[in-house]
Amino acid sequence: MIPIPDSHPRAESLRVRERLVECLRNGIVVEQGLIAHGRGEAFDYLLGERTTVYAREAIRASVALLLLAKHPVISVNGNVACLCAKDVVKLASLTDAKIEVNLFYRSYEREKAIEMLLKEEGAEMVYGVGERASMSIPELMSERRRVDKDGIYSADVVLVPLEDGDRTEALVRMGKKVIAVDLNPLSRTARSATITIVDNITRAMPLMVEAAKELKGEPRDKLDGMVRSFSNAMNLERSLAVIRGLDREDAETGLDSMDR
Repeated sequence: MIPIPDSHPRAESLRVRERLVECLRNGIVVEQGLIAHGRGEAFDYLLGERTTVYAREAIRASVALLLLAKHPVISVNGNVACLCAKDVVKLASLTDAKIEVNLFYRSYEREKAIEMLLKEEGAEMVYGVGERASMSIPELMSERRRVDKDGIYSADVVLVPLEDGDRTEALVRMGKKVIAVDLNPLSRTARSATITIVDNITRAMPLMVEAAKELKGEPRDKLDGMVRSFSNAMNLERSLAVIRGLDREDAETGLDSMDR
C-alpha cells in the first residue's frame, strides 16, 4: 500500500481504495467490487461524507433489532470483509450473531480467503463456506441463493451490509427482517429492507459496535420500543432530503447529534 499523507484532502478515501486493491490481489475482493465501491462513494459525496442524524437513528434501531433476534446473522461479502472484518467480528460477539460468507461471484478459494481474514480478526466460526452452503433461498437464481442451513437460512434477522437488492427482497419474502447498509436511499435494497442505514460501511460498522456496547443489557421492552418507533420510510425520505440539500438542520447538526 502506497503511503498517503494525512494532509491530503482525500486521504481516508484513498486509503480505503488502496485497501480494496490489496484485497483484490489477495483474492478477497473481485473487480466488480471495486466498481460497486465507486458507485457508493459517489452517493457518499452527496451526503457530505458524514454520518447523518438519520443514519445514527437507524444504527441504534438496527442494533436493537439484532439484540432482540433469536437467530441473528451478519452476511459478509468481499468488500465488507476487506474493510470491516474486525468490526464484523466485534458486532457478532456483542449481539450473539453468526457470521456467514455470501457471495455473488462465488468460488471456494475466495470463500476460504474471506474466512481466513475473519478468523484472523477473532471469529471462531464462519458459516456458508464450501459444502456448508447447502440450502437455497427460494426464487433467487444467482450464487447468492446458496446459504448455510444453520446460518442465513435459519436466521430471523439478517444484517446485509452493502447493496444487494434481489437477495434482500427474497429474504423479506421468507419472513426475515433485513438490516441493510446502503448509501443509495433509492435502491431496491434500501426500499425493501426492514431498516436501512444510509451511510458508508466504514463509518456505520464501528458505530454499530459502539451502539451494541451501549444497548446490550437494556430491557427487551426498551429495545422493542426503539424498533417499533422507527419508520424506515421516513428514514429514507429524510436521508434523500439530505442528499438533495433540502435538510439544512441535519447538515448543521448531523455530526454531533448522537451526543444529545
